[in-house]
Amino acid sequence: MAQEPSARERELEKLVRRLSDKVDQLESRLGKIEAKGSTGVTESRVEELERSVQQINEARPPAADSEEWRKISKWANDSNTLWPHWKDGLRLDGNDGSVKLKIGGRILNDYGYFAEDGDVERRVGEDFEDGTEFRRARLYFAGTIYDDIYFKAQYDFAGGDADFKDVYLGMRNVPFVRNVRIGQFKEPFSLEELTSSNHITFMERSLVNTFVPGRNTGVMFYDTMLNKRMTWAAGVFRQTDSFGDGRGGRDYNATVRLTGLPWYEEGGKKLLHVGVAYTHQNYDDDTFRFRARPESHLSPRVVDTGNFAADYGDFFGAEAAWLTGPFSLQGEYVNAMMQGSGRLAGNPNFWAASVQASYFLTGEHRPYKTSSAAFGRVRPLKNFGKDGGMGAWELAARLSFLNLNDGTVKGGRLRDLTFGINWYLNPNAKTMWNYVLANPSDGGDVSAFMWRFQLAF
Repeated sequence: MAQEPSARERELEKLVRRLSDKVDQLESRLGKIEAKGSTGVTESRVEELERSVQQINEARPPAADSEEWRKISKWANDSNTLWPHWKDGLRLDGNDGSVKLKIGGRILNDYGYFAEDGDVERRVGEDFEDGTEFRRARLYFAGTIYDDIYFKAQYDFAGGDADFKDVYLGMRNVPFVRNVRIGQFKEPFSLEELTSSNHITFMERSLVNTFVPGRNTGVMFYDTMLNKRMTWAAGVFRQTDSFGDGRGGRDYNATVRLTGLPWYEEGGKKLLHVGVAYTHQNYDDDTFRFRARPESHLSPRVVDTGNFAADYGDFFGAEAAWLTGPFSLQGEYVNAMMQGSGRLAGNPNFWAASVQASYFLTGEHRPYKTSSAAFGRVRPLKNFGKDGGMGAWELAARLSFLNLNDGTVKGGRLRDLTFGINWYLNPNAKTMWNYVLANPSDGGDVSAFMWRFQLAF
């Protein structure tokens, strides 16, 4: 019965609004009549409108003990009823909170313009062509079913087909390990990789991402510790294609990540994040290859090891982030130690590193999610639009290094300097401008001017 007065009041408010609309219509009609000096049938029309207003005025919400009200109350309190609402996406929540569903997606439309030295283009063997693409075009359905079972099914239509992205199910409150996830999803490696592409500071991730395993199909156990000041995750994954399919007896990865928050204040406005990660990768065909673009997906690759003989690889990662209000500093390092399968290849050792800084001119900060030890969605203090807000404005800079030269493997070195301006119109829409100056070790520079419009919900 606690909900009945509220529901009846809402019904009464609807009736009052209808009454107000009718009164407005009547006054407008009378004004036109007076202006024209019309008579005759207009008087009967005015009387009809007055009777309609009187009927609405006398109407009342259904009585609390009426059959109509009992039906409404039963539906509103049924545990199977789902209430639709908006929270950064369309959500459907059950009355008791045990079922929560969300429908969402993202559209990332990119434009790129290039200026390169002639010797770079000749060495790469491809043209740096200006162009546009839908970098990501995704839809997903996710949710929680009966509190402890959750799922996500996300598909990406960029490129002309429906590739799997996150397609998994999970269980919470499992004895001993707390949380289990099964399916295709990102392996627990790298702060930048585990931060959604919706929320990264630049249009593309840094050169460190060359060594990050990304999405594969497997099983992961994870949890938080010390009041969410630490996280751990460990999993075994089969190396798979874009549809989650994997073949081969030895194509698997074993990956772990551990993070901590030595300093955490004001709900995450001030923090220090540190983390380490490790992945062991086996290669069934005894070959592997590393290659990279200059942090622009529209660009051809400018460094490439080609296929070289390797039985397996051990990857060690370190990550850190410092946040104090609108200013943030973030860095990562990955060392790739390859076990060659032939005398010519040897055991090459590659590495990559990056450091970035950003500052919000409008006073916002990068929100940190303690549950996943990654950054989340930026919310402007005042959205751009009819209320006169200017959204959130962020300036950013990043320096990245990649070394693919060691022993007999000569994949090249690459250094990128990137500057960015981000305009967050509201929590769901933003525009990004990036300038990348890439310097491959073989000489010559590449300049990339990029622009993105993004909608994510």
